[in-house]
Amino acid sequence: MIRKKDGFNGERALVLPQSIVQEMEEDPISSILHITDIGYYPKAWHHFRERKKPISQFVFIHCIEGAGWFRTEEQEYRVTANQYFILPAGKEHAYGADEKDPWTIYWIHFKGKLAPYFAKRCARPIEVKPGAHSRISDRIDMFEEILRTLEMGYSHENLLYACSVFYHYFGTLRYLQQYRDAAHHEPGQYDVVTAAIYFMKENIEKKLMLQEIAAHVGYSPSHFSVLFNQKTGYAPLTYFNQLKIQQACRLLDFTDMKVNQICYKIGIEDTYYFSRLFSRIMGMPPREYRKMKKG
Repeated sequence: MIRKKDGFNGERALVLPQSIVQEMEEDPISSILHITDIGYYPKAWHHFRERKKPISQFVFIHCIEGAGWFRTEEQEYRVTANQYFILPAGKEHAYGADEKDPWTIYWIHFKGKLAPYFAKRCARPIEVKPGAHSRISDRIDMFEEILRTLEMGYSHENLLYACSVFYHYFGTLRYLQQYRDAAHHEPGQYDVVTAAIYFMKENIEKKLMLQEIAAHVGYSPSHFSVLFNQKTGYAPLTYFNQLKIQQACRLLDFTDMKVNQICYKIGIEDTYYFSRLFSRIMGMPPREYRKMKKG
């Protein structure tokens, strides 16, 4: 296996001990579907893996921004934002980030009796298009819940809960339309501004341009900006920054993620810019905010 060693700014990764994996393989609940490795790599410059010796796990990768590629059995595919794929267990493979526009990915290595079922027909890029009912942010929260639970330790209850959420997580992808319909949104419920705000929340980890938001709702940037300001009192990108800081506050409140990790989780690569923006909106730097909330 060839691997990039330097790490990535804001990355998070967790590898479960072999003894814990064996415990899950022997449990009647977790043996159905369980995680062996899990992580998040933002803007993964020079990310590359090549496994000439096959591994026993399936490898799930969800690209939410940027681009990359993967290769298995002489087939090579390009991967772009809002696509995922699953590499089969027991076969050679390689994958990596695009050299000019590196991907941001959520990834999981998994095993279990149902693993081949969930991996079926996913050995090519599968698109998950953002939309009014896409619930992408809900799925990201689900991933974070799995990771946070495992970071709290490997008690039997933690393992079973993480496996249960993981089963649901995969269900949201395999039964995509049912997952979206379950939110009980009615057609036509969203006006232009509400649809734009929903789009912002779904893409909170990205750096959206005004043109992208306006195009999503079918308006010119200038016309959209007027409509948005009339309803909210803010310019669209100012409002988007407020949503980003709102999410940052939630992560500061309820996780132990470092400030430089939180930056990437809200689509800001510059820690100093993030601190200035946070201070401007919240009236104090992020570290002071966390200390105040936990004091």
